[in-house]
Amino acid sequence: MVRVSFVDETTSGERREARHLEISEERTTLREIIRQRILQEVAEHDATRPEIFRGPVQPGDTERTLNGHPVRAPRRVDVEEQFARAVEAFGRNGFLVLIDDRQVQDLDAEVTLRMSTEITFLKLVPLVGG
Repeated sequence: MVRVSFVDETTSGERREARHLEISEERTTLREIIRQRILQEVAEHDATRPEIFRGPVQPGDTERTLNGHPVRAPRRVDVEEQFARAVEAFGRNGFLVLIDDRQVQDLDAEVTLRMSTEITFLKLVPLVGG
C-alpha cells in the first residue's frame, strides 16, 4: 500500500490543498490512479452529502461555481459515470496529470509510486476569447 498526495491546479494559478490517496500497488497505471481518486471522492461525498461537490469532474444536475459544483438535490454520485467523464476529459485534454513533476500522457502508462509521490491534476483553463 502506497499513500501518495495529490493536488488540483489550474493554468490560471488556482491550487487546492493537497489531499492523500491510498493506492494498493506501487506499480500501477494512470487509469487506475484516476479510478482510485474518483472512488475515494465519491465515497466521501456520499458519506457526508455536502451541498458542494468538489471532485475532478462535474456531476450531472449541478452547476459550476467558484467553490465547486452545488448539488441541487442530495443524491448519490455515480462512480462509473464520474470515472467515464474523467477519462473522456483526459482524452480531450481537459486536464493533464503530472506525477512528481513528470507529465503522464497515456492512461495505460505504468508508473511507480513512492510515499513521497505528488500527483498534480492540472485543469486546462481556456483563454478568454479563445
